[in-house]
Amino acid sequence: MSSNLYIGVMSGTSLDGVDVCLCRIDEKSCALLCSLEYPFDETLKEEILYLLSNQTTLEIIGILHTKLGYLFADAIKVFLKENKLDASTIEAIGLHGQTLWHQPFGNFPFSMQLGCPNILVAQTNIQVVTDFRSMDIANGGQGAPFVPAFHQFIFSSLKQNIAVLNIGGMANITFLGDKLNGWDIGVGNALLDYWVSTCKNTSYDKDGYFALSGTINEELLEKFLSDSYFKKLPPKSTGREYFNATWLANHLPSFQSIKDEDIQRTLLELTAQSISNTLKNTDVEMLIVCGGGTKNKFLMQRISELCLIDVKISNNLGVSSDFMESMAFAWLAYMRIQAKEVNLSCVTGANKNSILGGIYG
Repeated sequence: MSSNLYIGVMSGTSLDGVDVCLCRIDEKSCALLCSLEYPFDETLKEEILYLLSNQTTLEIIGILHTKLGYLFADAIKVFLKENKLDASTIEAIGLHGQTLWHQPFGNFPFSMQLGCPNILVAQTNIQVVTDFRSMDIANGGQGAPFVPAFHQFIFSSLKQNIAVLNIGGMANITFLGDKLNGWDIGVGNALLDYWVSTCKNTSYDKDGYFALSGTINEELLEKFLSDSYFKKLPPKSTGREYFNATWLANHLPSFQSIKDEDIQRTLLELTAQSISNTLKNTDVEMLIVCGGGTKNKFLMQRISELCLIDVKISNNLGVSSDFMESMAFAWLAYMRIQAKEVNLSCVTGANKNSILGGIYG
């Protein structure tokens, strides 16, 4: 008899930790039972960030794939031990993997997530479901974002016109109404984290204090927002392979006299305004926000001020903001084990819905 217990593992583009959660899932519900944020190895984080903007070798990519496998396995083993969980009762682990490069366009579209699933199977004796994006891309889709299908499942009881906003390294949005839709808006925390770490040697701007000390440079903000990605029509998806230190450096040469704090303030406004621009001319009545960006009080203030609608953090609706994405991958593992198609073609642009993910173990 199935236990309906699934583990979800997510390390996003912010690279600030490995989120692990245990969910009890059936066809009507996904209940979070326990969770853990496992620290991301700083050396490994630096290696990943370096690879995103520098040439590399197949050997280095292979080693990174293995290192990430052991990182995820260690996180799960600590999680099992701390929560006194018996591995034999877990149906499967849903592993997103660490995105190294996302390129769902051109003649040979692909999305590369690293973290060897066989290492997880060997270390935990639990089967692993991973490689969720490839089939959607093979069927003509973007392979991202994936959380809109889970948002539709978890918030199905809410009847009003709702948008769900996830702010991680990137920001993505889901529209829940008569028809499911969603896409990656653009940058979320990634450039904010990068710039404050460069200027202040700290991994993030707590509550947006550094940004608060600065002033928006309107000319620079206009240049940021004129980027071609923001003008693209959905379906669309993006990641650190596009919005990264190189992207920022390419915008700054003619703005060398701007203070560091003014750049931080302008980057925060970029995130807030790109979100509010996405909601213009929609009938959204409530914006549910989740992800690491909810902890930035100043960013949340600016989103509320610009959007002029009811803004709620998902915690206030009984769904963990911190573990929404890892819950989604536990649910995606459940869907794969049950051999059920995931309703994503309307989001990703694929020519049909697909059964997503490969099973290991």
